[in-house]
Amino acid sequence: MSTIKIREASDADVPVIAAFNSAMARETEGKTLNSQTVQAGARGLLAQPQYGFYLLAESQGEVIGSLMITYEWSDWRNGVFWWVQSVYVLPDWRGQGVYRALYEETLRRARQAQACGIRLYVEQDNQNARAVYQRLGMEETPYRLYETAFEKSSSNS
Repeated sequence: MSTIKIREASDADVPVIAAFNSAMARETEGKTLNSQTVQAGARGLLAQPQYGFYLLAESQGEVIGSLMITYEWSDWRNGVFWWVQSVYVLPDWRGQGVYRALYEETLRRARQAQACGIRLYVEQDNQNARAVYQRLGMEETPYRLYETAFEKSSSNS
């Protein structure tokens, strides 16, 4: 197995982040995202680090996986939860420890930052992802996610 290196994303990584996010939406939800909106969204997070950051997994200089971290204040815990979002691993690299490497780096950074925990949400029918998260020690919570989405005119999602 090739060595997997984890690094934080930069502006130069926006095209690959956007491509991964679009691929993930197609695979998991059958959605086609507006590429300009997805690129602007990745650029927007990178320009506003108070909201979060991206971690990328590389092997031999090729980006093979990514995830996004965003922050949520918990008044119950007087601390910050780190939310893992936009997880994507290239199909040929799945099952080879790429997500594990991304997650372990997330854990290391979250502990160093004194976060109160790590959370994520997953499509209910995505059994493969759910199994991976459980193998890494994550526990399913009793919460269900609800939202009220506000559509922007530039989005087709």
